[in-house]
Amino acid sequence: MPQILQPAIRTFLKITPFKQPSNKGKTIAYFLFSLLIFLGCSPKYTNVSLPIENVQEFSPAGNMALEEKWWTAFEDEQLNILIDSALRSNMNLAAVWEQFMASKAVVRRQASNKWPQIDASAQTARNFPEPDFVGGENTQLGLSTSYEVDLWGRIRTAVQAEKLRAEATLFDYRTAAITLSAQIASTWYQLVAAKKQLQITEEQIAVNEDIIKLIRSRFVGGQIRAVDILRQAQLLESTKEQRIIFRTNVKLLENQLAVLLGRQPQEGLQLESKPLPTLNQLPKTGLPLELVRRRPDIQRSYALLLAADRDMASSVKNKYPRLSLSARGQLRSNNFDNLFKNWAYSIAGNLLAPLFYGGRLSAEVDRTEAIKRQRLYEYGQATLIAFQEVENGVTRDIMQKERLENIERQLELAEKSNKQLRVEFLNGFSPYLDVLLGLNSEQQLRRDYLDAQLQQIQIRIDLYRALAGGFETYREIDMEKTR
Repeated sequence: MPQILQPAIRTFLKITPFKQPSNKGKTIAYFLFSLLIFLGCSPKYTNVSLPIENVQEFSPAGNMALEEKWWTAFEDEQLNILIDSALRSNMNLAAVWEQFMASKAVVRRQASNKWPQIDASAQTARNFPEPDFVGGENTQLGLSTSYEVDLWGRIRTAVQAEKLRAEATLFDYRTAAITLSAQIASTWYQLVAAKKQLQITEEQIAVNEDIIKLIRSRFVGGQIRAVDILRQAQLLESTKEQRIIFRTNVKLLENQLAVLLGRQPQEGLQLESKPLPTLNQLPKTGLPLELVRRRPDIQRSYALLLAADRDMASSVKNKYPRLSLSARGQLRSNNFDNLFKNWAYSIAGNLLAPLFYGGRLSAEVDRTEAIKRQRLYEYGQATLIAFQEVENGVTRDIMQKERLENIERQLELAEKSNKQLRVEFLNGFSPYLDVLLGLNSEQQLRRDYLDAQLQQIQIRIDLYRALAGGFETYREIDMEKTR
């Protein structure tokens, strides 16, 4: 390459109106011209866009705007308190935050390469026999510095890549915060439903016990068979089994909620019993590209894609020459008395151009380019999954509402049927087996209806989570205050 540039430099020197430069001036001109040539060859950043063509709109949903703190849509003060507490004290979330802090430290470490490195040295020695060898300077104090001139932006792009990776870990933290809020909401309403199921079961046990007393009195009068008493007793024991199951669920859910709040499950939680919330209309889904810009998991994938792009640019620039400067100053003497009388310094420049590395640098370029394409496809896949979650949430919410209405109609019919069967049984027109089957069906439908209500709430939580963007947590607010 120097032989190619020499005629151009000579032309440059001839057309200048100044005097013929010295050899030193020619060297500087040659260097500056080479610098311009290399800067022109410096790789540019590639535009990275969503690898999905003709993005379609979401299916029609509601018109309710979703707040950043999506859980406030349930209008449940107890849930608000639980999530606020968890965002402060949950240990998994705190661990993800520390991962973000570590990534910020990596950025500072990488950025330090843009500055000169300064070292201090001290050395002393004593030789025997004395006097020391002539010219031997055994006591030294010195400062040395080295600095790489970032000609092509190699260091700058490496720093940008680390900043983008740190930004990706911040999006990891925001994703973890959304996940935690959804876990708290889901566990809380599972606990509310389990307590309600326990209450329903207690009521059903009382009803079944009253019926046993009734049919036993009729058995004495010869109006009922013994097998009917046994069947009713079996239904009673089955209901008591359900009570055991729901008591267990209540305790396990309380333990799970305590751990999510960063507390020991042994402490116990003092929580008020509340009914399941009545859901508002479906939220507004908005435009798909708005979701892409809002969801932190997609933002994370995009930040990693940009970081891979910067890594590729940095690997290309590794193939260019590097210019480094160094300076060193020393105080030297054979004894401490004369230490500050003798000193020396040196200044050096070094230009290193890679010529042959066995294809290692080109292989690194190929590797980073492949990783960039990998990140591009991962970004596209994360976007598709986000679209799927929104579409699934809307569909499931609408279908679950219809299912809930169907179970409610079944329950109403079962209640009317049971009332009619009891009247017929008391008048001797129907066998008790019909009453027993109707009672068992009604009690099961009542439990199924509550399960369907809980499932509808869980579906709505998933939909809110799919649409939710990042929200500022207490740690982010505190970090901004300390800047």
